[in-house]
Amino acid sequence: MHARPFHLPWLEPGEDFPPVEQAWGPGSDAPGLLAAGGQLDVHTLRRAYAQGIFPWFSPGQPILWWSTDPRMVLEIPHFRLHRSLRKTLQRFIHAPECEIRVNTAFDEVVAACAGSARRGQDGTWITPAMRRAYADLHRAGHAHSIETWVAGELLGGLYCVSLGRAVYGESMFARATDASKIALSALVAFCRVHEIRLVDCQQNTAHLASLGAREVPRADFLRHLAGARDLPAPHWQFQPLYWNELLPDAIVRP
Repeated sequence: MHARPFHLPWLEPGEDFPPVEQAWGPGSDAPGLLAAGGQLDVHTLRRAYAQGIFPWFSPGQPILWWSTDPRMVLEIPHFRLHRSLRKTLQRFIHAPECEIRVNTAFDEVVAACAGSARRGQDGTWITPAMRRAYADLHRAGHAHSIETWVAGELLGGLYCVSLGRAVYGESMFARATDASKIALSALVAFCRVHEIRLVDCQQNTAHLASLGAREVPRADFLRHLAGARDLPAPHWQFQPLYWNELLPDAIVRP
């Protein structure tokens, strides 16, 4: 008996996503793949993230939409602050030339993430179309960059999507040792202060696991999402001094 081929719905612009339970399962070539097509505008991206769906595709492919099961998440209390990173943060906080900034170089952060080499990957999924889409999402107030600056130079950072108190990590980059981890530590500190329970990491990587992320059933993630996405959103824009005060209280203190 031949296995039934997996069906992949094609979305027209503005069409609703299929239920996430219809995403391809572990016996397929692409577990978590839900649909193709549609468009990368702000409205579609907001609808997707609100349902636990994210876009991920390579150059030359159509837009591909995913909802993985299990889902990789970083639960804020489980963030693993290794001793060396703790020491790095302590030095960073007390150095006058070091700053955490938010949303001051969003396009540059996304471009740097797109240009970063990834182990086991050729090229990048952050295509020009994705960069334009997330720039639009940033201008709409739903995408943010956390940036590590030293002596006026951007050395690392990350960008994320937010809906209410649901936070979705997208990508990180570093031009100096621990620069992306410092930005992630700032995001974790921000989440702790604003009672954000977890950051969505989408897919499992050894690097994320080393920082305390773990896989949870998609149903558990969706329950969290349903309770967080409609809560009042925290204010993301702060002066650099705020972050240097926030980090020791929320992260560095034993």
